[in-house]
Amino acid sequence: MHRARVALNPAHVVAPVSRRTFGSFVEHMGRCVYTGIYEPDHPLADEDGFRTDVLALARELGVTMVRYPGGNFVSGYRWEDGIGPVEKRPRRRDLAWRSIETNEVGIDEFARWAEKADVEIMYAVNLGTRGVQEALDVHEYVNHPEGTHLSELRRANGAEKPYGIKIWCLGNELDGPWQTGHKTPEEYGLLAASTARALRSAEPDLELVACGSSSSSMPTFGTWESTVLEHAYEQVDYVSCHAYYEEFDGDLGSFLASAVDMDHFVNSIVATADAVGARLKSKKKINLSFDEWNVWYLSRFQNQSQNQPQAADWKVAPRVIEDQYNVADAVVVGNLLISLLRHSDRVTAACQAQLVNVIAPIMTEPGGPAWRQTIFHPFARTAALAKGDVLDLRIESPTYPTEKYGDAALIDAVATHDSTTGDVVIFAVNRDQEQPVEFSVDLHGFGGLTVAEAWTLTDDDLRASNTRDDPERVTLRPTASVPTGAVAISGETATLTLPRVSWSAVRLTRA
Repeated sequence: MHRARVALNPAHVVAPVSRRTFGSFVEHMGRCVYTGIYEPDHPLADEDGFRTDVLALARELGVTMVRYPGGNFVSGYRWEDGIGPVEKRPRRRDLAWRSIETNEVGIDEFARWAEKADVEIMYAVNLGTRGVQEALDVHEYVNHPEGTHLSELRRANGAEKPYGIKIWCLGNELDGPWQTGHKTPEEYGLLAASTARALRSAEPDLELVACGSSSSSMPTFGTWESTVLEHAYEQVDYVSCHAYYEEFDGDLGSFLASAVDMDHFVNSIVATADAVGARLKSKKKINLSFDEWNVWYLSRFQNQSQNQPQAADWKVAPRVIEDQYNVADAVVVGNLLISLLRHSDRVTAACQAQLVNVIAPIMTEPGGPAWRQTIFHPFARTAALAKGDVLDLRIESPTYPTEKYGDAALIDAVATHDSTTGDVVIFAVNRDQEQPVEFSVDLHGFGGLTVAEAWTLTDDDLRASNTRDDPERVTLRPTASVPTGAVAISGETATLTLPRVSWSAVRLTRA
């Protein structure tokens, strides 16, 4: 059996856990909104048409913030189409996903859903086909208290109090040629800076997110961020990161090491942003909003799109990228969360894309049930257990070769420490495809600890999934009940036996 080890120290703190790390994403795409969060004819719909089974699962998932309304969708969206009497709202083409948008759900409806789900809204404005005035208008509608045309229109539409949205995305993926209103970095940087200045003149303490690269594989990666921030550095608080991962051609080893790429992505953008700040002689630091991330089998979607007649695609809420996730996908998602937590000093907001049906942890059927995908479980348990401070870890682990990322550690992990309760939580993945790994954790400096709970996600069948007919096929199990899984404490050392291709969470508490 391979062995790995790490020593924890309560004084070695990266940063506090940001609750915004556990954000999600609702885009008007596919069935995320319609028959996802909203289905007025469903037996479990509430008085506003929202599916209460989905609301319950969103709360269980632990989502703290939701990015809305896009995504690629936002670059052609007219926000005012989604307010006022529903029967008078226009139906529009959505060029991003070649579907028909009915506008039954707009910002007022979504704000009601967000209140019921107890989540913060991260709002994205259209800087693809629109600009500064549209951003000011939607801000006036949602955030201005009263006494102006648009704030009074909101009140007339049933929302007496403003929504108080604090974090705003200045467009979406405008570096991408696929984006409606695609721009050069120079064009976007000037527009983002102008929009940010205007929004701050209306509400100075807004938190503003400039578009970063759509992925680290973009040919403009790095230079895009540099140019944009040269124009907008002092006007924005965040630069966005987007990354999706999938298993290619049976290369499970590289796929399991996807967090290596996420780490590199974060480090590269931090270095780029800091270099711009140094050139500008600025004292501020730009944080990262990793506001799209997940496992997404994008190559399958692209192949399907190439083989289907695009002219016939104009439907309401079509089934789009409804990936079915397996055990390996869930282990990778758990590892990506480890990466995000590890960078909590700079990644202080993140959104898993998306919440329901579209590459999502929650699936639904129209008129039918809702269920948890495999990726639901590591997200929900991490959101529930990660509290206090993220600790700085230096793991000693054997490595294995990967085709995409070179040598990768068999064990990856992060730990949090809640000084108020004394709890230490360890989140760990074993990327070994053949055997368990013994992972010893030196707890010197924490006093006597005991195991409060330990959970593991693994399965003999790494391709096993949850479905409508078998929604509990893959779930978390107590680590001690998993073959080859174990947790023990001897003195000031915890020993975790991590099954092959697994994700585990262990909470230790004061004895």
